[in-house]
Parts: sequence; structure tokens; C-alpha cells
Amino acid sequence: MDVQALTRYAHMSPKKVREVARTIQGRKASVAVEYLLLIPRKSARLIAKTLSSAIANAENNANLSADALFVKSAIVENGPVLKRFKAGAKGTAMPRRKKMSHIRIVLSDGNTN
Repeated sequence: MDVQALTRYAHMSPKKVREVARTIQGRKASVAVEYLLLIPRKSARLIAKTLSSAIANAENNANLSADALFVKSAIVENGPVLKRFKAGAKGTAMPRRKKMSHIRIVLSDGNTN
């Protein structure tokens, strides 16, 4: 059975989040949480929070054991982009693109229902 958690509008570039998300795919959920706590990046904290939410969803809503779960997929999608401007040389305006991402983590226990 598959259980998922979704974090929307995370203020971090999807490219930066995908680097960390690739490392936890296929791992056991409990091992993945410990692994993410060792990575000193903001994206690791965001993914760890989403993963903890997915584990809680599995335990409370689907009555699954946290020990049997593994990370089936960790998908990072593009969110909206905030377009801002910062002062540049000689009074010009330099564009800034503040990207956001949507983080989706799918956990599975291996059984198909």
C-alpha cells in the first residue's frame, strides 16, 4: 500500500532539493530520516519534515508499521516563481527569480492492495 505526503511552496530551488531527494529513494524510511539528519543543507531539513509527515500518515491513517516502510519515490516539482528586482550598476534593475518547489514523498510497504 502506498502512502504519500506533500509539501507545497517550499522556498528553495527544485534543483537544490532534487540533489538530496535522489539520495533517499529506495531506502527504508527510518534509515532515510537518520540519513537526512546528517546532511547539513536546508533542503535536507525540508525533505526530512515531509518524510516524517509521510511516516505519520502511514501509521495513523493506513495502520502501517513504520519499520516496514521504504521510500518508493521522492519527487520534486517546480512551484511558482517570485519575480523580484535588485539594484544593479548605474541605476539599472537586475532581475531575481526566487524559485519554489513542491516535494512529494511516496512510501510503500511492498504489498499491493
